[in-house]
Amino acid sequence: MLNYSCILLLIISYFGFGYGYFITVDAHAEECFFDKVQSGTKMGLMFEIAEGGFLDIDVKIVGPDGKNISRRASVHILFSNQMSTMTPKVVMFNMDIGESPKDQGDTSQGTDDHNKLQDMIKELSTTLTGVKHEQEYMQVRDRIHRSINESTNSRVVLWSFFEALVLVAMTMGQVYYLKRFFEVRRVV
Repeated sequence: MLNYSCILLLIISYFGFGYGYFITVDAHAEECFFDKVQSGTKMGLMFEIAEGGFLDIDVKIVGPDGKNISRRASVHILFSNQMSTMTPKVVMFNMDIGESPKDQGDTSQGTDDHNKLQDMIKELSTTLTGVKHEQEYMQVRDRIHRSINESTNSRVVLWSFFEALVLVAMTMGQVYYLKRFFEVRRVV
């Protein structure tokens, strides 16, 4: 039982930090996020526009100087909706920050089996993170497609009611016209 708890603890300790957010970026607005990382740290950013307009947005990732990311610096992630005239955008984004190079430790102390186990745990962690991102992506796509389907369904129902009203009006008009056509008129 102790071995399973140690393995679970190792798996949890090798997961990088991950942040997932839903934000609303108004028209002609920008939203900026900051995080401090060390040089050599792997970072990942996944974003999806959940609602608004043509589902487009501008993204910039820069360092504190506005150009490059230096050794130990804050990373600026900027979502810009400057081109939109009226519609706000709802953006879902995940920022994954892996472990820094200094946190990996000294490899001369471990055995080959231990290093192999660590590599397998890192691979498992990366794969699980990818599955999590794919599920979140599918949830956003499902929400978008559900909205489109409901909108289309309501339009079809309204059009069907309109067609039924036109059909009833034309039927009543034809009955009235045929009644007048066969009416006998006498001239005195």
